[in-house]
Amino acid sequence: MDHYDGETNDYRQQEDDWDRDLLLDPAWEKQQRKTFTAWCNSHLRKAGTQIENIEEDFRDGLKLMLLLEVISGERLEKPERGKMRVHKISNVNKALNFITRKGVKLVSIGAEEIVDGNAKMTLGMIWTIILRFAIQDISVEETSAKEGLLLWCQRKTAPYKNVNIQNFHISWKDGLGFCALIHRHRPELIDYGKLRKDDPMTNLNTAFDVAERYLDIPRMLDAEDIVGTARPDEKAIMTYVSSFYHAFSGAQKAETAANRICKVLAVNQDNERLMEDYEKLASDLLEWIRRTIPWLENRVPENTMAAMQQKLEDFRDYRRLHKPPKVQEKCQLEINFNTLQTKLRLSNRPAFMPSEGKMVSDISNAWSGLEGAEKGYEEWLLNEIRRLERLDHLAEKFRQKATIHEGWTAGKEDMLQQKDFETASLSEIKALLKKHEAFESDLAAHQDRVEQIAAIAQELNELDYYDSPSVNARCQRICDLWDSLGALTQKRSEALQRTEKLLETIDQLYLEFAKRAAPFNNWMEGAMEDLQDTFIVHTIEEIQGLTAAHEQFKATLPEADKERQAILGIHNEITKIVQTYHVNMAGTNPYTTITPQTINAKWEKVRQLVPQRDQALVEEHARQQNNERLRRQFASQANVIGPWIQTKMEEIGRISIEMHGTLETQLTQLRQYEKNIVNYKPKIDQLEGDHQLIQEALIFDNRHTNYTMEHIRVGWEQLLTTIARTINEIENQILTRDAKGISQDQMNEFRASFNHFDRKRTGLMDADDFKTCLISMGYNLSEAEFSRIMSVVDPNRLGLVTFQAFIDFMSRETADTDTADQVMASFKVLAGDKNYILPEELRRELPPDQAEYCIARMAPYSGRDGVPGALDYMSFSTALYGESDL
Repeated sequence: MDHYDGETNDYRQQEDDWDRDLLLDPAWEKQQRKTFTAWCNSHLRKAGTQIENIEEDFRDGLKLMLLLEVISGERLEKPERGKMRVHKISNVNKALNFITRKGVKLVSIGAEEIVDGNAKMTLGMIWTIILRFAIQDISVEETSAKEGLLLWCQRKTAPYKNVNIQNFHISWKDGLGFCALIHRHRPELIDYGKLRKDDPMTNLNTAFDVAERYLDIPRMLDAEDIVGTARPDEKAIMTYVSSFYHAFSGAQKAETAANRICKVLAVNQDNERLMEDYEKLASDLLEWIRRTIPWLENRVPENTMAAMQQKLEDFRDYRRLHKPPKVQEKCQLEINFNTLQTKLRLSNRPAFMPSEGKMVSDISNAWSGLEGAEKGYEEWLLNEIRRLERLDHLAEKFRQKATIHEGWTAGKEDMLQQKDFETASLSEIKALLKKHEAFESDLAAHQDRVEQIAAIAQELNELDYYDSPSVNARCQRICDLWDSLGALTQKRSEALQRTEKLLETIDQLYLEFAKRAAPFNNWMEGAMEDLQDTFIVHTIEEIQGLTAAHEQFKATLPEADKERQAILGIHNEITKIVQTYHVNMAGTNPYTTITPQTINAKWEKVRQLVPQRDQALVEEHARQQNNERLRRQFASQANVIGPWIQTKMEEIGRISIEMHGTLETQLTQLRQYEKNIVNYKPKIDQLEGDHQLIQEALIFDNRHTNYTMEHIRVGWEQLLTTIARTINEIENQILTRDAKGISQDQMNEFRASFNHFDRKRTGLMDADDFKTCLISMGYNLSEAEFSRIMSVVDPNRLGLVTFQAFIDFMSRETADTDTADQVMASFKVLAGDKNYILPEELRRELPPDQAEYCIARMAPYSGRDGVPGALDYMSFSTALYGESDL
C-alpha cells in the first residue's frame, strides 16, 4: 500500500509492516538496502559523493541533509560540523524537520534511531523520502502516486505480449515488464522479439544493463534478487520502476508534441478524403440523374395494354428499388458537405468549393428536374392506361355488334335480288309483298345498330386506336352493305307494289303472325345482345345501376312470355285452319322467315343468358366491393401515416430550435426519433404494397383520403432527409462547441439570440434578420463589412444563415490562440535548442504514414537556414495550416 497520504501520514502501520516484512523474508531487507542505496547514490553523485552502507553513512546527518537538498532543490539549515552525538542528532533532526515541512508526518522515526544506526528505521526513513520526492507527484489520468505509477506501467506495456502488470512484485519477476518499458520508449536498444518468458535471468540482466548504460538508471537490484525470491519486495520494485518513469518523462513531452502534430495531420488527411468522397459521390449522382431523366421524359405510347402495364411495372421498380438508394446518397452528400465545411472552419482552413457544376445547389436543381420528370411520367402512364382500357372496351363492343349485324345481313342481298314474284301466283305475290313489308320493318329495326356501329368506329378514330384502319374498313363495308340493302329493298318494294293488284287474298293470320313475330324476334335479339354486352364500371354505384336495370328487364319477362304464347297461338291457329280446310301452304308462312322454332330457340337462349348475366353482375359487384375494400384499406393507413409524418417533421423542427437540455441531450433525442422513424418503415412498405394492389386493380380514384402514395413518398423522403440533416447539424454544433471551448450557457445564449431573430420560425435567418441581430449585439456594420460577414456565414449565397454558421461566426469572434500556442509548443519540443526541425526528427517522433505525409506537405518550404530539408516555425505552420495565419 502507498504509505504517503497527502498532508496526514501515519507511519505506525508502516512500522508494523516493516517489522512483519523483515520477519517474514530477510531477503526483502537485502533488496531494500541495495535498491535504496543505489537510488540515494543516483542523486548524491550529482553532489560528488555517495554512500556505501545505508545505516552507517547517514548517522551523522550530513549526507542525509545533502541528499534532501539535491532531490528538493532547496537549501536546508547549516549543518553542525562537530563529531559528538548531539551534533549528529541535531543534523538528523534538521533533515527530519525538513521532511515534516514537506507535508509528511513521521511516526516512530526519531533522530536517535538514525544516529544509532537502526537499519529498520533508516530504511523506513529513506522509503518515506522516496515516496515523497519520487512517487507522490506521479499523476496519470486522475490517479496519482502508487496507483498513478501502476497505471502508467499498464498503459505503456499494454501492447506487449506476455506482459500483464497488476502489482509491484510478482508481475516483474520474468523481466519482460522492464524490457517492455525500455522498448516502448527506445525500441532501438532492445530486440524485444527475441526475449522469452521462460528466461527471466536474461530478461532482467538485459533490462538492467541497458538502463544503466543508455538511460543513466543505476542497477538497483540484481537479477538473482528478483528471481530467487518468491515475492520480490514491493518497495524495491516500485523505487526501481519510478526511476524508469522519471527517465522517460522527457520522452513523454516529445510524445505529446508528436500527438498534437498527428492530430493536425489526421484532420488534414480526413478533410482531403471527405473532399474526394464528395466529388466522386456528386459525379456519380449527377450522372445517374442525367441518364434517368431522358427515360422519364420518353412519352412514346404503346399499342397494347400489356406493354403499357410493363412500363408501369418498370416505373414501380424504379420508385421501389432504384431511387431510394439515390435519395440516401443525396442526403449523405449534403451531410458530408456540411461536416467538411465545419471541420475546415474549425481548422481555420478555407471553405471547400466543389468543382464547377457539383455544388449542393447544382445537385438540388438536378434532383428537382428528376422529380418533375418523374411526376409527369407517372401521370402520363396512368392516363395512357385509361385510354387503352377504354379503347379495348370499345373495340370489343364494335366487334360484337358488327358480328351480329353481319350475321343478320348475310344473304339479304341475294334475297332482295330474287325474281320469284315474276312467276308466283297471286296469293304468293301477296305473300311476298307482306313478307317484304315485314323485312322492311326488320330493316328499320336494325337501323339503330348500324348507327351505333358507326358511332363506335368514330370514337375509336378520335381516341387514336392503333387498329383504326381495319375498324374503318369493316365499318365502311357494313355501311355500304346497308346502303345497298336500302336500295334493293326500295327496288323490290316497288316491284311488289306493281304486282300488288294481282294479289287478292292474304291469310290475315299469317300476316298477323309475321307482324307480331318480327318485333318480338327483334326484341329477343336485342335482349340477347344486351345480355351479352360487355360492361366496364369503376364504382359500386355503377354496378348497382346495371344490376337494377337488369332486374327491371327480368320484370318484363312474364309479359314477354305472354306475347310469345300469343304469337305461338296465332301460328297454332294457322296450322288448325290449314289442317281444317286443307290449304296447300306447305306448312310455311309466306310473310316471314321467323318460325315458332326460331322464337322458342331464341326465347330459350334469352332464358339461358339471364342467369349468366346475373352471375357476371354478381362477379363484377364482388370485384367492385374488393376495390372499395382496397380503397378503404389504403385510406385507413394513409390517413394515419400522412399526419404522423407531418407531426414528426414539426417535432424535429421544435427539437432543433428550442433550447431544452444540452446538445448531447438533443442529439440523443433526435437519434431516438431517427430510430423510431426507421422502425416505422414497414408501415410505409405495407402502404406501398396496398398501393400496388390498387394500381393492379386499375383503381384511379379514392374518395376516402386526400393522401396519395406520391404525397406519402415525398413526405417520407423529406422526413428521412430532415432528421439526418438535423442530427448532422447538432453533431457539427458539438464539434464547434468542443473545438472552440463554448460552454453550455454560451450555446444557450447563441440559440436564444438566433431564435429571437428567426422571425419566421424556419430555423434560418434571412440576411435582414441576421443584420438586425448583429446590430443588437453591438456591431457597427458598413455594407462592405456586412457583405464580408455574409460571404463567411453564407458561402453558397442563398441569402440564409443556418444556426451552425451563426455559432461558427460567434465562436470565431471569441476564439483564442490556443491552436497557435500548441503548434509553437510542439515545434519547440521537437526542435530542441535549434530553430528548425529535420525530417529524421519527424520520422522518429511520428507514426510512419503520418511522418511521410507531413514531410511531403512540408517539402516546398524546406531548406531553411541553409540546412537541407530543415523547416523553421513559419514554414512548419504554413505547411500544416496553409497560407492563412494561425
